Amino acid sequence: MRDSFALASVTAMLRRYLRGNAEGYPGSMAAIVDERLAQTFVELADTLVGGFDLMEFLHMLTERCVELLEVDAAGLLLADARGTLQLVAASTEQARVAELFQIQNDEGPCLDSYRTGQPVIVADIAAADAAARWPRFAAAAREMGFAAVHAIPMRLRDQVIGTLNLFGSVPEGLDPAVARAAKALVDVATIGILQERASREQGIVAGQLQVALNSRVIIEQAKGILAERMRVTPDQAFIVLRAYSRNHNYPLTQLAADVISGTADMLAGSPAGSRPAGDLPARG
Repeated sequence: MRDSFALASVTAMLRRYLRGNAEGYPGSMAAIVDERLAQTFVELADTLVGGFDLMEFLHMLTERCVELLEVDAAGLLLADARGTLQLVAASTEQARVAELFQIQNDEGPCLDSYRTGQPVIVADIAAADAAARWPRFAAAAREMGFAAVHAIPMRLRDQVIGTLNLFGSVPEGLDPAVARAAKALVDVATIGILQERASREQGIVAGQLQVALNSRVIIEQAKGILAERMRVTPDQAFIVLRAYSRNHNYPLTQLAADVISGTADMLAGSPAGSRPAGDLPARG
């Protein structure tokens, strides 16, 4: 039941996107974008069905946004049971820091998008209006190397559960075709989180979001442990963690928890820093 609902929802979203893109962005470029997005929808749909790993799904979404939408980084914020935004996924360490800065300072386009339920497009974070609206975030974003920020709400009817945030290193707006593709990906993410909403109580939905937030903390801790052991950056440690998870059919959050407890097979033997990712031992 859930699997068929997810696939039908993803298929419907893809059809809506293709109709809009054909009208607003015709030609060979549209065909290329459509093919890449269709492949991404299939990949995300595969993640939705079967054993649904929410954290893997959300991290995959941020990565595909960077690849498809030609932005430099992407982040995903979800609201907890109290309505407070929390970071659950980011494609780079810089995006993670930028998202956390907004949350900690209660200021930024991503927070405004969540509160209003509307997209917030900032073509130039150095512009006077942006600096006046978000003085601390605008200055911090420039220091991090970001020049443009686009926040898109994760919305199902009147319920807003978070935002997808796109970061660029050069000042530019969001092309209409790119905006439609981003909206399509946001819709997939929203369906992925709320797909059982019709058959479950609201408290269960809130619990699912809380699980995602708790999982993010576990994954961040595991990244730190691996980064220290392997003498690499947190981003590189996360690549190793996800690769092992995928290659060994090992749920990402469970693998992270096992890394923290020291029971993960990938930590066995000689120090991880001396092994390439592909040579890590298989899970027994």
